[in-house]
Amino acid sequence: MKDFTYYAPTQVVFGEHSEEQVADLVKKYGGHKVLVHYGGKSAVKSGLLDKICKLLKAGGLEVVQLGGVVPNPRLTKVHEGIDLCRREGVDFLLAVGGGSAIDSAKAIAYGVPYDGEVWDFYSHKAEASRSLPVGCVLTIPAAGSEMSDSSVITNEDGDIKVGYSNNICRAKFAIMNPRRTFSLPPYQTAAGVTDIMMHTMERYFSHDNDMTFTDAIAEALLRTMKACIFPVLKNPEDYRNRAQIMWGGSIAHNGLTGCGKRDDWATHQLEHELSAMFDVTHGAGLAAVWPSWARYVYKEDVSRFVQFAVNVMDVPNDFSDPEGTALRGIEAVECFYRAIGMPVRIHELLGRDITDEEIGEMARKCSHDGTVTIGSFKVLARADMEAIYKLAR
Repeated sequence: MKDFTYYAPTQVVFGEHSEEQVADLVKKYGGHKVLVHYGGKSAVKSGLLDKICKLLKAGGLEVVQLGGVVPNPRLTKVHEGIDLCRREGVDFLLAVGGGSAIDSAKAIAYGVPYDGEVWDFYSHKAEASRSLPVGCVLTIPAAGSEMSDSSVITNEDGDIKVGYSNNICRAKFAIMNPRRTFSLPPYQTAAGVTDIMMHTMERYFSHDNDMTFTDAIAEALLRTMKACIFPVLKNPEDYRNRAQIMWGGSIAHNGLTGCGKRDDWATHQLEHELSAMFDVTHGAGLAAVWPSWARYVYKEDVSRFVQFAVNVMDVPNDFSDPEGTALRGIEAVECFYRAIGMPVRIHELLGRDITDEEIGEMARKCSHDGTVTIGSFKVLARADMEAIYKLAR
């Protein structure tokens, strides 16, 4: 068991009428002039953006808007937001949307008070010591950014997608109304649940096997996401199951399911190179990579994969064949992904075969030209990364 500090300061306001509190929450955390940061069509078409802005103004707050955030949010939009906030004297950022809007808002919040280039934080040349406060109105449960300390940004110069984590930019509050997720398309819903589950699986696959309670929380979350996705795909307006998914997304990435354990994150880092190169949906990219990662590393601790297979994927435990049980657990994950419309290989994700040259370039970037390793369940060097991409092709 690792020593740990659990820190989750975000105020969660959950429910059908949670949006009504937005102005009071912004003022509670010191906001006077708010940048409302969002993606595009869905926030506008649904009327949510207009409602949020009216509520803020009715509460006596000034409002500035910046839309145009895209999946795998871009550094150029972050720069635009920093310039706008400085010019307008913004003192609070409110993200309306999913992880992309929240991550972009966090990056802007780091950049406004910083004298240098905000990318310094993401390239790990500097540590942020100041930030504007951030809040969010969540509409897409997936990334968990509403309660996490992390933000992932893509630098178009070189197609580099990296994350930066710092507690100073955790959201002050997160407003979550499950009804706002009713309009999510099936593919986006399934990709979101895949991402949610992977946030916990990246923590679950650890050699720290003496955190029984943490494991039990993680397994309950994973089973719940598995159970809830199918009713929601059948009936998008299933409030009960949409609510479980929304809350599960926050718990999966606020640190709770990893307390006392050493995180891995290799699958995420491998997928970031897919997203950077091909601009694919993050959750779908994770589904395409994880089974191959699992087959590559499972012998490092077969018993951990057996526990996952039995307790999460409902695979019968063949005590005479632990490796067989572990492998059937991986196969069960692939069956689950296929059942919810997710790919399990890169060619299914892209619609074409990936080349050796593309694999080599992703491994080069992921390993920083062979100078860094990733993962902890099995430490992966550049050659290992290439091998996993080839297994996943």
